[in-house]
Amino acid sequence: MDLAIVPFDSFPKDQQMLYQEWFNYADSDGDGRFTGSDATKFFAMSNLSRQDLRQVWAIADTKRQGYLDFQEFVIAMQLMSAAQSGEPITHDLISSDCHYLKNLKPPKMEGLDKLLAKKRNKHKENDTISNVPPSPSPSISSKWFASKSSQKIPASAVTSIIDGLKKLYIQKLRPLEATYRFNDFVSPLLTNSDFDAKPMVLLLGQYSTGKTTFIKHMLNTNYPGAHIGPEPTTDRFVVVMAGPDERSIPGNTIAVQADMPFSGLSSFGSAFLSKFECSQMPHPLLEEITFVDSPGVLSGEKQRTQRAYDFTGVTSWFAAKCDLILLLFDPHKLDVSDEFKRVISSLRGHDDKIRVVLNKAHQVDTQQLMRIYGALMWSLGKVLNTPEVMRVYIGSFNDKPIDYADNGPLGGELFEKEQDDLLLDLKDIPRKACDRKINEFVKRARAAKIHAYIISHLKKQMPSIMGKTKAQEKLIANLEGEFAKVQREFHLPPGDFPNVEEFREKLRGYNIDKFERLRPKLIDAVDDMLGYDIPNLLKTFRNPYG
Repeated sequence: MDLAIVPFDSFPKDQQMLYQEWFNYADSDGDGRFTGSDATKFFAMSNLSRQDLRQVWAIADTKRQGYLDFQEFVIAMQLMSAAQSGEPITHDLISSDCHYLKNLKPPKMEGLDKLLAKKRNKHKENDTISNVPPSPSPSISSKWFASKSSQKIPASAVTSIIDGLKKLYIQKLRPLEATYRFNDFVSPLLTNSDFDAKPMVLLLGQYSTGKTTFIKHMLNTNYPGAHIGPEPTTDRFVVVMAGPDERSIPGNTIAVQADMPFSGLSSFGSAFLSKFECSQMPHPLLEEITFVDSPGVLSGEKQRTQRAYDFTGVTSWFAAKCDLILLLFDPHKLDVSDEFKRVISSLRGHDDKIRVVLNKAHQVDTQQLMRIYGALMWSLGKVLNTPEVMRVYIGSFNDKPIDYADNGPLGGELFEKEQDDLLLDLKDIPRKACDRKINEFVKRARAAKIHAYIISHLKKQMPSIMGKTKAQEKLIANLEGEFAKVQREFHLPPGDFPNVEEFREKLRGYNIDKFERLRPKLIDAVDDMLGYDIPNLLKTFRNPYG
């Protein structure tokens, strides 16, 4: 499976240097981002129609970030060359098995040669073109997170949708979270790396359902430290991500690295971090997606052995960060154990990310497969407790050759179609990553608002002088009633409220009297962000051609 578009190094050397010069000229801010405003000036020199340019931008901006990096700029140039040749501009032109773009000459850009010649004469001392494409400097946005939240970030510092979300978080959402201890109750404060992280896919399932083999199937190779077997072999959470060489990094080391989005896992303690590691390896797919392999969920007598860390809490943390959650089942392991039920329940609020995979389906014949599929849907219906039917992919995600003869005439064709559908789902992840980040950001903002209402409401119920201990105990005992009061007072949807039991457990460790009263200005700032700032941000970085 290859999600990468036509690699830049496959173009002739002189063409690489030419495109590098064009990109350096067109990138007005010099930050490695070719924005919509850059495009309206530079693309005009191609004399293509607005319709063609709209399609070029839509295809080249594959991740919908509102700007093109150098690789995407090159693809845009080749698409423009195709358009000038009379070729219809479609997504098929950048498919990994299409060599058409690589054989095209650069597009004709009217007047560009004169403009470049002027620039060369002006800066003769800088006429050597670097063969290494510039990349956005991470230091700018990292400084935002190190500075005080009250410090205003200039609009000129925002050159992408992600930059805009970072700015809004620091100036409008983080003050609310910090004031009402959202980071203690719900989720740690976000860091720069949380916004910049690659999209992640979380694999969950009972032991020996093929989670590690699935990742191997996607990568066509084992990742460092992978173990595959019929017994519970993966005893830890493993993040499989891109890196310069093959190596495994211990959990304690990853949790303190500022350039990785895993600092929030420190809250689960050393017992968890000793069962957490990162496997890095150079791979084109990992440049687009990060996989999270998990320990097999236990069943029967095994689940009675308590883990040394909060397994359900960890899966819930990863579920919030991931873009897709795959629940893997084995035809011979359809029972949903108590631990697996808790894990699935912890995915509440992330239903849109969940996909179910009935793996190793080649091990049963067609008649058995029909019965197994029905039994799986019945089990899931009881656990997920939703009227909607969950999407289930049926197949055998294994690199070994499989004889489908025993599965009936439809077996091989069915498995291939199901596998293709799942691969399309995975291919969409990088394209939808920016949209997903916006979606998660808005969900977080709404959750932070509700949390602020709850905390300030509880503070308001506390007496000013006497009987504070008894009042706190009464509030904690009647937390469902207090939630209902908050819901009615502020007209909030009940489905957005946190789990009562989990909130009650955390609340016992705090002195409610020390909480902050409601500060309407902080709430208004978040309302403005949701109502005006985010829509304006999306409008600013949409396709410059409509």
